[in-house]
Amino acid sequence: MTTTEQAVPVGDSSKSAGNSQSSGSSKFNERELQQKAKDHLWMHFARQSVMEDGAGVPIIVKGEGHHIWDSNGKKYFDGLSGLFVVNAGHGRRRLAEAAARQAEELAFFPIWSYAHPNAIELADRLASYAPGDLNRVFFSTGGGEAVETAFKLAKYYWKLQGRPTKHKVISRNVAYHGTPQGALAITGIPAMKEMFEPVTPGGFRVPNTNYYRAEEMGFTGSEEAFGQWAANRIEEMIQFEGPETVAAIFLEPVQNSGGCFPPPPGYFKRVREICDQYDVLLVADEVITGFGRIGNWFASTTYGFQPDMITCAKGMTSGYSPIGATIVSDRLYEPFKHGTTSFYHGYTFGGHPVSAAVALANLDIFEEEKLNENVRKNSPIFRSTLEKLKDLPIVGDVRGDGYFFGIELVKDKETKETFNDDESERLLRGFLSKGLFDAGLYCRADDRGDPVVQLAPPLTVGPAEFDEIEGILRGVLTEAWSRL
Repeated sequence: MTTTEQAVPVGDSSKSAGNSQSSGSSKFNERELQQKAKDHLWMHFARQSVMEDGAGVPIIVKGEGHHIWDSNGKKYFDGLSGLFVVNAGHGRRRLAEAAARQAEELAFFPIWSYAHPNAIELADRLASYAPGDLNRVFFSTGGGEAVETAFKLAKYYWKLQGRPTKHKVISRNVAYHGTPQGALAITGIPAMKEMFEPVTPGGFRVPNTNYYRAEEMGFTGSEEAFGQWAANRIEEMIQFEGPETVAAIFLEPVQNSGGCFPPPPGYFKRVREICDQYDVLLVADEVITGFGRIGNWFASTTYGFQPDMITCAKGMTSGYSPIGATIVSDRLYEPFKHGTTSFYHGYTFGGHPVSAAVALANLDIFEEEKLNENVRKNSPIFRSTLEKLKDLPIVGDVRGDGYFFGIELVKDKETKETFNDDESERLLRGFLSKGLFDAGLYCRADDRGDPVVQLAPPLTVGPAEFDEIEGILRGVLTEAWSRL
């Protein structure tokens, strides 16, 4: 499949041409903004032809709660929390004010041999949320940098232990772990890497936990047995490469790319056993699953396993300011406590005073409004509401956990036959993404694995909003099937 993400579709040029309605705080009207975008803006993970061919792009100007508005004044349900980010919802004046207060007092200072109160307090807060002995926090400005940090630290740690050949890393098929060169080596999506080869060496792939497609991986049996089988493929890879060459394994508690693969029962227990047996570090990539997305501060807690590192970002500030972090166990930190050993790695804006202030205020909101509890209480209702869609011929599987679900689309439910590349192109980009957006739902139609629709609404919503999402999806998916 192709790798272009379709969280937002091509805009309707008939709406935008010459329209001078609200463009938020911009002093330019719709037509002027579209022209400036066409002339100068390079969007991320997107086809520039959307602008170059004259159709224009949706321009989002406002957010409030679980809704966003475009520059033409149209309102949409934000079914993806921006990009798995705005966990506390849009329009939180309290977070904007926290940023403003901090910027007035101390807008910037690095944590390169210095510190400031917000970085200290936030590190303490994150350590209190993290499981076990994950007590040391290394700040970055986003998830990819957090993964890059973990990759470098894993290799350095084993060198400090006198085991310099332990440098390889294992991850899962179709898993996405970021765009920096090291994180890209861990990413398990070949089509996303081929244009940047050669990437950092040392990345190896094992099967993911998509039980719906287990037979295609050569497994038949129960979901729990599948979890053991998938975990044992990690042991097999370690043995094949040699334990003295493998530094770490990177796993998302719920794999995002491919469409929300939760861990089968017992999977992470077995993975932890394997890592302990072969001296391999277990890194939980919680850039998406952290901060309530699965119903706890970290999904590692939800699934009852102890990682050696956690990478996190996105929901830490609910997107009101960029930040990321790598939370590290006492064991990994130990070599750096004494003498002259330093970790020669860092980022100018890591632990930024304003971002840290926003994160602290955001985490206060989580605690006061019991957002984690809200997810745990309502997740079963969200699941059952989405599972109603399984009566549609195009819906093959509904999977996920917390407020993080994927709906896999199929051509034949009985055989689980998926769409080929051309069909997926016509389905996702030719109709579905724009159809959902036009119907008032912003979400993601993605085909980095098999075609899926992904949903990750703000953690503030409940059953009434689930029904709204299901209603929009039902109408658009029904029409999509009629067009095939």
